[in-house]
Amino acid sequence: MSRGALQPSQQKLAEKLTILNDRGIGMLTRIYNIKKACGDPKAKPSYLIDKNLESAVKFIVRKFPAIETRNNNQQLAQLQKEKSEILKNLALYYFTFVDVMEFKDHVCELLNTIDACQVFFDITVNFDLTKNYLDLVVTYTNLMMLLSRIEERKAIIGLYNYAHEMTHGSSDREYPRLGQMIVDYENPLKKMMEEFVPHGKSLQDALVSLQMVYPRRNLSADQWRNAQLLSLISAPSTMLNPAQSDTYIRYIGLSLFSVLVGFILCHAALNSDPAALSLWKLALQSSSCLCLFRDEVFHIHKSAEDLFVNIRGYNKRVNDIRECKESALSHAGSMHRERRKFLRSALKELATVLADQPGLLGPKALLFFSFILACFLRHIAELIFYMEELRAHVRKYGPVMQRYYVQYLSGFDAVVLNELVQNLSVCPEDESIIMSSFVNTMTSLSINANDDVFLRLADHRELGKMMNTIIFHTKMVDSLVEMLVETSDLSIFCFYSRAFEKMFQQCLELPSQSRYSISFPLLCTHFMSCTHELCPEERHHIGDRSLSLCNMFLDEMAKQARNLITDICTEQCTLSDQLLPKHCAKTISQAVNKKSKKQTGKKGEPEREKPGVESMRKNRLLVTNLDKLHTALSELCFSINYVPNMMVWEHTFTPREYLTSHLEIRFTKSIVGMTMYNQATQEIAKPSELLTSVRAYMTVLQSIENYVQIDITRVFNNVLLQQTQHLDSHGEPTITSLYTNWYLETLLRQVSNGHIAYFPAMKAFVNLPTENELTFNAEEYSDISEMRSLSELLGPYGMKFLSESLMWHISSQVAELKKLVVDNVEVLTQMRTSFDKPDHMAALFKRLTSVDSVLKRMTIIGVILSFRSLAQEALRDVLSCHIPFLVSSVEDFKDHIPRETDMKVAMNVYELSSAAGLPCEIDPALVVALSSQKSGSPEEEYKIACLLMVFVAVSMPTLASNVMSQYSPAIEGHCNNIHCLAKAINQIAAALFTIHKGSIEDRLKEFLALASSSLLKIGQETDKTTTRNRESVYLLLDMIVQESPFLTMDLLESCFPYVLLRNAYHAVYKQSVSSS
Repeated sequence: MSRGALQPSQQKLAEKLTILNDRGIGMLTRIYNIKKACGDPKAKPSYLIDKNLESAVKFIVRKFPAIETRNNNQQLAQLQKEKSEILKNLALYYFTFVDVMEFKDHVCELLNTIDACQVFFDITVNFDLTKNYLDLVVTYTNLMMLLSRIEERKAIIGLYNYAHEMTHGSSDREYPRLGQMIVDYENPLKKMMEEFVPHGKSLQDALVSLQMVYPRRNLSADQWRNAQLLSLISAPSTMLNPAQSDTYIRYIGLSLFSVLVGFILCHAALNSDPAALSLWKLALQSSSCLCLFRDEVFHIHKSAEDLFVNIRGYNKRVNDIRECKESALSHAGSMHRERRKFLRSALKELATVLADQPGLLGPKALLFFSFILACFLRHIAELIFYMEELRAHVRKYGPVMQRYYVQYLSGFDAVVLNELVQNLSVCPEDESIIMSSFVNTMTSLSINANDDVFLRLADHRELGKMMNTIIFHTKMVDSLVEMLVETSDLSIFCFYSRAFEKMFQQCLELPSQSRYSISFPLLCTHFMSCTHELCPEERHHIGDRSLSLCNMFLDEMAKQARNLITDICTEQCTLSDQLLPKHCAKTISQAVNKKSKKQTGKKGEPEREKPGVESMRKNRLLVTNLDKLHTALSELCFSINYVPNMMVWEHTFTPREYLTSHLEIRFTKSIVGMTMYNQATQEIAKPSELLTSVRAYMTVLQSIENYVQIDITRVFNNVLLQQTQHLDSHGEPTITSLYTNWYLETLLRQVSNGHIAYFPAMKAFVNLPTENELTFNAEEYSDISEMRSLSELLGPYGMKFLSESLMWHISSQVAELKKLVVDNVEVLTQMRTSFDKPDHMAALFKRLTSVDSVLKRMTIIGVILSFRSLAQEALRDVLSCHIPFLVSSVEDFKDHIPRETDMKVAMNVYELSSAAGLPCEIDPALVVALSSQKSGSPEEEYKIACLLMVFVAVSMPTLASNVMSQYSPAIEGHCNNIHCLAKAINQIAAALFTIHKGSIEDRLKEFLALASSSLLKIGQETDKTTTRNRESVYLLLDMIVQESPFLTMDLLESCFPYVLLRNAYHAVYKQSVSSS
């Protein structure tokens, strides 16, 4: 082929290099996926592990690439059955190998064309052409090496071809060449050494030109430090000067593989060119393991030694390899470590300066893009973090950089290029026209222009260097994103997921490094850039892996932050607990004893530390556990708050939402946990103590807003509102259900058993002295402060649930009372109309059954209603503090309901009032609970309701014989809780006769007449046992009237002489004084 027949300008070498490099990466991706599939028992083609085909596969591999089908029918008989399926399922594998062969043919053809055209390669002159040439050599070498690592390649190709021959009667037309290629490249490097003999000159020139670039890669950290590398502030006067360089240092990443593998392929240069040998030895000393593709690695020293040991006259090279290997193993690690130390500070400084002065991204872009890859010598969190920060600056201020370089191209590069073109001694007409076009195009660039600039390089060195610079500047205008991917892509971590996860865990465990943990989920955004259009099937696999890793990283970060916050909350809750009133008793006692000069306690007993002593520091070096927790939390929250969101495979991740979600879950569990509810012992925390702990917890959570931009109020609303319901969103019990259950099943049950009494004077339930002491003090759970704390915790919704539960218990008691009424319906009907016939009433009363049961059940109802009134009063007090204007409006609305208002409307108002904790004439919750019991006809139900009031009225005299019925002025009640009957009678009557649309006032008058008549009879009794506490029982009538909004004292006076009430009060007070 004569030079006249082959015009380099017509061969489109640059285009072919670009296309083949891209296709080579695609072929590498496909071959890599085949290798991984064959190495995975689950993904491997079933024909390779089928026991029925095992002998056939072994035979094919043994004979490969020869084909023998005539004399081996027995071994290949099974293939005949599976041939169509084999053709179908192995086609993708087979034709991928065919594509590799075709790619090899195209590469060989292009390399021959380049040699024939005598293309000049020099990285400092025609950078892009030289780089693409070396890229192609490396890609081609990697592909053939990776192909040779697929152990099943012969079996796959052979199986497909045998199936093809059995189906079509002949082998596939590509099989002979493909089979020969597989055999030839059993040892790929050895074969390629022979193959590259004619290309040695071009490859050697390209590699030797790297001596201007590659040594910079191997400078020590001290040399970098002395040169003030990456420092923008070392020379303030030159800070705005554009960074200039004869060549791209961004080639630094690939140059190592190019040098090591390139000189193996053209190994003759090592003996003839000292510069080549020096460069090769320098590369051998820097690393012992190279990345072939993704997670496939290549041990260069062993491979080179195995190749050279069999070549005559290469003993010196073998010794060089061994020496370099020892040097790499002993010194490379420490060198990389020192570089990382330098880069940590240098990149931090660079990122900080650029964040403050983003305009410097323009003049210093070359510096930035040249060394951003240097931090990947060893990938650690801090370096990756600074790299991501620099990438973010480039994305954010891309328009600034583009504007700068548009002006630079038109105002400086065009002028210099024009001068160089004018000074050329020899310039053919075609080249002159092209160069003039370059100058004119660059001169006409404007800030609004966004046209792609494609420039070819000439042979003149100064012009070539200038054109290299111009190309870089044009890429700063048009291809910022592509430059970021080229110089700082870390998608390789997708294939080292275990190491990646381990690095993340180590980063998270070190408080000083946790602020950089966000770099790991940010790296997941890189993963999709490693996919290729020639292998679309791996997009879903890599995309799913990137999503799962990103989700796992963000979840772990949120968990770690949540754990730190929980520890801080625990500490704060402990400190808040020290301020509880119960802890000041000892201090008060000591003060009192000190005044009275009493000596208590043992000598030498350590004095109890007062709350707040933990805040007193003798020096700033003293660090408490709380300080360490806050420091660790602030570092981790910096990472969580670093980016508002990130895109991973078209999915948006918001780190702060992970933290919010975990805080909600932990806050929910913590609140329930702080109740310390023990079902076995029925122990539970006091509401006031729980409220103190919750407030301390909330204070800590509110402080999180200082670290992370999250809406902590949303967390409070979600969690605390769920706690006002019976179950939370996960179906778990809440504090509402726990406290409701405890008050009903523990406290009120003990009241029913006679161990606890309700003291109206104290507005609390109090333990009574009994043989079996209770494990809790009822007053500490039911006084006004505790009930207010309970209302704060449960809120109106929770208190409503508590009320509904109380009403359910009342309705069950009323249901039992109705059964007792039904059992005595005839007697009660007669007694209702015979209250003015004492003798007849006495006879009828003896026929009554379950009198004590009626009074006991009514007392239980009264106790429950008394507890509810405490809860409602506490709720009203709490709401009056939080929403005074709203509460006053509701109260005003309730107080001004006209008497003629429809009952349904009135009940709606009462329901609103009850929800605000206001007392109502008719309890809406009780009405709802009792109205669900309707079973018979309305007339029958109404009659039972009337007779129930009769039953209670005529049964009251029996209370006088009970020892525990004595009235105590100190507690304003009776020790057996019969004073609660007043509330029970009024509330039950109001509810029942509202349901049955009867007159509440008339029925209560009837009750008062029956009750007073019955009680007046015991005044005539002479039996002291029967009248033991007669005066105390008389007082019940006064309590009933005082409690009722429907009865008056005038009405009572007409039924029961007030003098008897006055004498009764005098008697019980006198008895109380005498007994005390």
